[in-house]
Amino acid sequence: MITLTKHALKWARSVIKEEEYERYMKHGKDFINDEEIWEKLTKNKNPSPQKVRAILDKSLSLETLEPDETATLLNVKDKDLWDEIFAVAGQIKKKVYDNRIVTFAPLYCSSLCVNNCLYCAFRRDNKVEKRRRLTLEEVKRETEVLAGKIGHKRLIVVYGEHPLSDADYIADTISTIYSVKVKARKGYGQIRRVNVNAAPMSIEKLKRLKEIGIGTYQVFQETYHHQTYRRVHLKGTIKSNYQWRLYSLHRALEAGVDDVAIGALFGLYDWRFEVMGLLYHARDLGERFGIGPHTISFPRLEPAANTPFVQETKYKVSNEDFKKLIAVIRASVPYTGLILTAREPAHIRKEVIPLGITQTDASTKIGIGAYSDGCEQQVEKRQQFLLGDTRSLDEVIRELAQEGYITSFCTAGYRCGRTGECIMRLLKQGKERWFCKVNAVLTFREWLDDFASEQTKRVGEELIKKEIEEIKQQKPSIYPKFMEYYRRIENGERDLYF
Repeated sequence: MITLTKHALKWARSVIKEEEYERYMKHGKDFINDEEIWEKLTKNKNPSPQKVRAILDKSLSLETLEPDETATLLNVKDKDLWDEIFAVAGQIKKKVYDNRIVTFAPLYCSSLCVNNCLYCAFRRDNKVEKRRRLTLEEVKRETEVLAGKIGHKRLIVVYGEHPLSDADYIADTISTIYSVKVKARKGYGQIRRVNVNAAPMSIEKLKRLKEIGIGTYQVFQETYHHQTYRRVHLKGTIKSNYQWRLYSLHRALEAGVDDVAIGALFGLYDWRFEVMGLLYHARDLGERFGIGPHTISFPRLEPAANTPFVQETKYKVSNEDFKKLIAVIRASVPYTGLILTAREPAHIRKEVIPLGITQTDASTKIGIGAYSDGCEQQVEKRQQFLLGDTRSLDEVIRELAQEGYITSFCTAGYRCGRTGECIMRLLKQGKERWFCKVNAVLTFREWLDDFASEQTKRVGEELIKKEIEEIKQQKPSIYPKFMEYYRRIENGERDLYF
């Protein structure tokens, strides 16, 4: 059990700045109206096929849906209509993101936490969890494995909420990660994009992370249902303040962070309500800042050490409903990226990727220090939850290529200024896919040469042939420059992009 010191208690009391979220509220209320959401879910029952198809046509035009429209899709009962929704979800993804899948890995830096969330193994009262925080030298060693042996180019770094993993520690770990460069077979391994999953912060702290080079800032509301939120986030903790968390990404955008990411933990409350909450969140960000979420995540509750709540919840999401919620999110917020994590087993991941997934992790380990310490097994008492898919990045990429998906390691858009309002405009117009197409091929070529097994390389090169031919046919104006870059990468140059 973690005993909170006087310093930690004082720190916890100083974290929340009420004035930084109250100014976004209207008449003291936030933008999630529980009664309104249930009213819309109730009044849009038994929709006609014509109504559903009209909504899907709107989604295909890449327009964000209205709450009543999303509620309509959530009320579909007919299996054939669901098959149409699934098909449209895939078409939207192809239209906006092409056949590209971005891969990343999570890097858990600290399991220390002052909160006491009922569903989480990291909660402060969990006596069986083994706690630790990585030193910067350990962060470096973890990154050397991820970038130098596996070949990842993107990480999402994860931290518990605690004074020992505050904004200064986060900034130091990000700087350490970016500093690592490891010789590979032909080129080198290096992390080019560090996204952050961390507790809500003040605008001042977020500006500090912006300066250090934070990528996307990700905060999950966990559940949008007010009563459930209060029940699972115990009173007196930082996380018990619903609005401080709800408006965390508003503050991030105000602080100048270009890309933000939302999510809900499915299994805490009714999945249809949570989908509606995600839509309301995306719409409010868009209305206030002109920038919606860069990505949306939808993890399901998974078993965790000494966490009986996970077994007791009555809101577990079935595999069939999981497919439905992904497809409806894709249709409701067509421009956003959708993240599928290794919480899900391999067969589920394979089944739902065609529904509009744009990002997934691989070679995932979530024990603190697990990448570099040589532990091949999951250790329940040192990680936040148990994973469903522990396959290597090489295995995942080979399967994706066999299914016709090209793995992209591209981070060019962020460094070319295609972020914030710019990326949102390009995504909503369906124009970003071609930047992504050419850069995906270039970075895939890098990875195949530097890290792939011979079997994966053979499969990947067959896919590259098809991708190059498509670029030649569809984008003849950039084809000569693209091929110049491609040959230079084959000869050992790295990090060339459009």
